[in-house]
Amino acid sequence: MQRYIYPPVSEWPSLLQRPKMDVSELFESVRTVLNDVKTEGDVALHRYSEKFDGFTGPGFKVTAAETESAAALLSPELKAAIKQAAANILKFHSAQQLKVEKVETQPGVICWQKSVGIEKVGLYIPGGTAPLFSTVLMLAIPASIAGCQEIVLCTPPDKTGAIHPAILFAASVAGVKTIYKLGGIQAIGAMAYGTQSIPKVYKIFGPGNRYVTAAKQLVSLADVAIDMPAGPSEVLVMADDSARPAFVAADLLSQAEHGADSQVILLTTSQSLLDETLAEVEKQVALLPREDGTRKALTESRAILLHSVDEMIRMSNAYAPEHLILSVDEPETVVDKIVNAGSVFMGHFTPESAGDYASGTNHTLPTHGHARAYSGVNLDSFIRKITFQKISESGLRELGPVIEQMAGAEKLQAHKNAVTIRLNSLK
Repeated sequence: MQRYIYPPVSEWPSLLQRPKMDVSELFESVRTVLNDVKTEGDVALHRYSEKFDGFTGPGFKVTAAETESAAALLSPELKAAIKQAAANILKFHSAQQLKVEKVETQPGVICWQKSVGIEKVGLYIPGGTAPLFSTVLMLAIPASIAGCQEIVLCTPPDKTGAIHPAILFAASVAGVKTIYKLGGIQAIGAMAYGTQSIPKVYKIFGPGNRYVTAAKQLVSLADVAIDMPAGPSEVLVMADDSARPAFVAADLLSQAEHGADSQVILLTTSQSLLDETLAEVEKQVALLPREDGTRKALTESRAILLHSVDEMIRMSNAYAPEHLILSVDEPETVVDKIVNAGSVFMGHFTPESAGDYASGTNHTLPTHGHARAYSGVNLDSFIRKITFQKISESGLRELGPVIEQMAGAEKLQAHKNAVTIRLNSLK
């Protein structure tokens, strides 16, 4: 990790730069695949599944028997862990439901708002060396709570057409029944446009590599909504002298191991904590199975010594991290000053991996500074809010002249007439 001691504020912007995340150079090749899927449907899906995943099977849909047999391939301990995580995610996201409240804005004028689930949603779950079965729970459970009528899950198979059993088991726990052996650009295109086998959806959720990210950006321009702009994973740790270096190092490495383009930031007011944490990072990274990719991420990561907690707060808010860990003595005195973060982890015994898996909060979060304007995935991500209103005759008598005045001032005569004609009928 790069080390900086009391950098002046003028240098902060350069210190907080992320690794370059520009997928625009992929657009041409990604657009070719998307256009083929749009025009050729399943024919293109078979061609690209063979090319990219080596899968040549006759169909894409996962059978009920495949899902049922997946459970037998997992340890009882892992299945119990998945079920407990699912219960916590269900409890947290269920609490986000709001009851319908009718508001009489003035006598005879009643307005209200109702949440309605997006009818068709698509979930993309990466496979490969790190099958993200936890993401199945994070996306499918709130989709189910929201009342989405059709939940489509796409995930890449291996060459034999097998899906990682933990993904299938998590899908079963979350109640997902429509699963396809389909990955990469072609999966995003299939859900965006629909094919002979894969239904079109209205919104696509889920992480992926640079090609999946580029595909999501392209289809979102005109064809389908997506969850949020996505990029490499990141964490910022704010630590004072009460923090434990081994804990902090483990938290930094838990995000760095996502890949070479990830970034981790340590802010601290303690020189000894900085030194000991960097020593711990070196000690722990050597033991990781993903050591090479993790070390590459660390080359673009920084440990920064600052003068005060207030400086740490200012720098953190400027960075707007996906994950923010407050490894300080009294996190409650800090947290109210945090205004830009995807998810916040408070105290020495709240690792970021708790949110990744099982505490109940969602781990699909805005990266690359988008936490300044975007929320992480939550129940609202899967719903639309429709407003309603009902006006009585007496209500229109009172409100009508207000509408007439405003419509007339905007020179929208038909708008004004829609009120005037009703008011005249009441005379």
